[in-house]
Amino acid sequence: QVQLVESGGGLVQAGGSLRLSCAASGRTFSSYAMGWFRQAPGKEREFVAAISWSGGNTYYADSVKGRFTISRDNAKNTVYLQMNSLKPEDTAVYYCAASKRATILGYEYDYWGQGTQVTVSS
Repeated sequence: QVQLVESGGGLVQAGGSLRLSCAASGRTFSSYAMGWFRQAPGKEREFVAAISWSGGNTYYADSVKGRFTISRDNAKNTVYLQMNSLKPEDTAVYYCAASKRATILGYEYDYWGQGTQVTVSS
């Protein structure tokens, strides 16, 4: 069992930056790939970024490539999402999730956090 708790969301102006954190419980964190997803009001959940268990492989949605960076610290059981050059369309609830493999497919993730709100004003 893995429990995930996101933090770091908030209100930021367009062009600004935020860093989201996702702290995981359990001693098996390093065996899981991690992903970030987001869901805006009235829209379906969408993939944002994923990272393999070792951190050696990362994947990004085209909409965030070059602006967002996913990373992890297995010693701290934490995964991060550094978000730069934020746009109003990045406004959403951001969720971290754990999976046995790094994938863009939400249904392959076994554990989910409760989400953290990110609001980007224009």
